[in-house]
Amino acid sequence: MGIFGKILAAVGFEDNDAKVAEALAPVSVEAVKEAKAAREQAAQAAPASAAQAAPASQAVAVVDVVAQLEKQAAAHGGQLNWKTSIVDLLKLLDLDSSFAARKELAKELCCPEEKMGDSAQMNMWLHKTVLQKLADNGGNIPRDLLA
Repeated sequence: MGIFGKILAAVGFEDNDAKVAEALAPVSVEAVKEAKAAREQAAQAAPASAAQAAPASQAVAVVDVVAQLEKQAAAHGGQLNWKTSIVDLLKLLDLDSSFAARKELAKELCCPEEKMGDSAQMNMWLHKTVLQKLADNGGNIPRDLLA
């Protein structure tokens, strides 16, 4: 299982290699736009049922990612800024947060080459991408964390 698969498992997604592989599969720009439009339309139509109206192509079950992470942060006791830092997010999940591990995760998630050469840009891209991938696959993540 890759690093993203470990992230999925650590926040409560099913530990299923086939679903993880599907979650990591490259997605066309059109599919992303369609999924986003469907989520926005569902949220406007019935905010309480937005999770139920998610696209049928979800790879994994709905998980309240923020609740899981806040629960883990409370148990952790340290001051980790997981909402903005990929390093702190990985530490919170008890995963390797070393530069080598983050670089491997960036490759796994298809980080653009121009961001791979600058660790700060790679880290920012990674954080946003990990949260977006969690949301795309059924994770309940507020919009302010995805922006």
